[in-house]
This record gives sequence, C-alpha cells and structure tokens, in this order.
Amino acid sequence: MKILYIHQYFKTPEEGGPIRSYYLAKGLVDKGHEVEMITSYNGAQKITKNVDGIKVHYLPIYYDNALSFKRRMIAFLKFMYMAIDEVTTIKNIDLCYASSTPLTVGMAAIKIKERFGIPYYFEVRDLWPEAPIQMGAIKNPWLMRYTQDLEQRIYDEANKIVALSPGMRNGILDKAHGKEVILIPNMSDIDFFNREEKDPVLEDKFDAVGKFIISYFGAMGKANHLEYLLDTAASSLAEGLSLKYLIVGEGAERERLHVLSKKRKLQNVSFLPFMNKTEIRELLNITDAAYISFDKKPILETNSPNKFFDALASGKMVVTNTKGWLRELSEKHGCGFYTDPEKPADFLEKIEPFISKKELLRQYQHNARKLGESQFAKNDQVEALVRVLES
Repeated sequence: MKILYIHQYFKTPEEGGPIRSYYLAKGLVDKGHEVEMITSYNGAQKITKNVDGIKVHYLPIYYDNALSFKRRMIAFLKFMYMAIDEVTTIKNIDLCYASSTPLTVGMAAIKIKERFGIPYYFEVRDLWPEAPIQMGAIKNPWLMRYTQDLEQRIYDEANKIVALSPGMRNGILDKAHGKEVILIPNMSDIDFFNREEKDPVLEDKFDAVGKFIISYFGAMGKANHLEYLLDTAASSLAEGLSLKYLIVGEGAERERLHVLSKKRKLQNVSFLPFMNKTEIRELLNITDAAYISFDKKPILETNSPNKFFDALASGKMVVTNTKGWLRELSEKHGCGFYTDPEKPADFLEKIEPFISKKELLRQYQHNARKLGESQFAKNDQVEALVRVLES
C-alpha cells in the first residue's frame, strides 16, 4: 500500500523533538508499505530526501514557536496550500494519514480527498481548536465558531480518527457521530533508552555529582507554564535542599524564563540548549525525576507528551503538575506523583522521601520502566497503527 503521510513538523531522531511520525512512518516502511511524507522546514527551496526508506518532501515554510499568532496562522495556511500542490507530484496514493496540529493539516486532507479521491485517516495530537481557545489564543467569537465547524467537518470526512490519549478520544467521541476513534498513545522507545546507573562522566558533564536531579526537557511555551518549576526551585533553594533543576529545550518563553531565573537568583537552575535524542539519553542517565509541566487548563490534562514516555523508557520517576491520565498512570503504577503547581511546598513534601530513601526511588524507577515496556513499547504502538491502516 502507498501511504501519503502529512505532518507539518516531521523530525528525525538526529534532529530531536517529537519523533512519533518518524517511528510510525518507519514502521510502515518496515512492514513493506511505501510512505511519502509531506512536511515543512526552515529552508529556501523545496527538497526531497530518502530518510530511512521514507520519501520526505520538505516544503520551505519558515516556522518558529516565537512567531506571533497571526504569523503562525499564515505559516499553517501556506503549508496547507503547498501540501495540496505537492500531491500532484506523487502517483498512485492509496491512503492519506494526516497528523495534526495544526488543524489546517485536516483541511489539506479534505481538499486532497475532494481533488484526488484519496481517503484519509486523521490523527489528533491536540484537541484543536479547544486548546488555543482555553489558552486565550483564539478570542474572536466568529473565529471560534469557524474553527469548531472546521474541526467537525474534518472528523466527518475522515475514514477513521486516531487519538493520542483517553481524554482526547473522549473529547472526539462526542463529535465523531459513531465513527471509529482509535487510541494509539505516544510511545516509549525501550530499545533506545535503558534503565541504567548514573555515569560518573555524565555527572561531571552536567555538574550533577551528589545532587538529586530534576529534569524538564521539551517545549517552552505558554502552555507549559514553566514558572511553576521556577517557583518549586526557589522553594527548594530556600529550604537548603540539594536539588538541581535542568531545563532543556526551546520555545517562545525560553529567554523570558531564563531572565526570570537569573533575576530570582536561582543558582540551582540551569538552562541547557535543545538536545537531540542521543543527548536526551545522556540527560536522562543522570536524572532522578522528570518533571512534566502544563498550565492549569482542563484541555491540557488530555496531552500525551513525548517526555513522559521517554522518562518511562529510561526508568525515571515522573512528576506531573497536571491532573488527568498522566497523574492516574503515575499513581496507579507507582512510578511518580502529582504535585499542585501553585503550592511548591506540596512538591517538597512529596519529593523528600525519595531523596532520603534511595530504595524507594529505585522502586519507582523500576515501575516506570515496567510501565513503558508493558503498555507503551514503541513496537506495539507501531503495530497498532499498521493494523488500523491495513484493515
């Protein structure tokens, strides 16, 4: 089968960032399917590459999280129109797999279906437009109605819908009108990441010797509200705890947060540059607990962040400041805990037993790896998508 895969932010392990689409597309290729990926990059001209058997069409569309809402919308629309045009260069497509966000990827899938008669499956990574509405990015009543109507049409036209979390699936079911909504969460790469003892060389590299390391790695946007983590760091510093916070990644809020950290004299916080997958593995080696941060918005409780699943694969305890399924998983399987982000003392009280009782920390880390292996192993999630598409 020849599959057209549309994802505006396709990344490889070498590039780092969310690489779910790489895993899924590579899995389909390994099963004997032909996959052509349409994506974008910050280049000057269109290029086509073979990436581990995936034919990738890179469209030159500049995008950065720091762009204004208006400029991001322009980039989304530009990708939509260019993706539709690019399909004219690809022959004998059997099926389109369109992965949001943005929602305009679904618009492209609809137009491709109408113009070329190609059916599509729609993958929902975030519940748009509800997420930007709750975050205050979409305020205009007309635009709210328009994007909500568009979301409904995308679901109506799709052959099947794939959701990345139970909360997303529940949110879609009310609008799916009986259409099948399949749950395929993000994945733990249990072959690449391992639960291992801290490497003394890496401890020196990250200035982590004799310290309990809390790591945050991923996007630094408004939705992540990393001020919560800085508040926690300030409280632990005031209490004299030997906790060190490593914040890794990029995003619109990074520079402001860095300045804020310096202004608050948080000597226990270090901001590190964006890392690829191999570098994240080094970071996780010296990490004791991975911190998952989101703003206190109900819609963000449905998220399925890659960092959570990488932490599980590495056998690291997880700390989440959001309720929802991540909290439920962490508490049910004894691999982490929830902390109220507006009460730093809550975090300090809950983390203290893991600092003083190393065996308790090791048990939680063991449970994390076990959960990653049993429920979110990469190969299992790829197999699930293959079964969906081949059906």
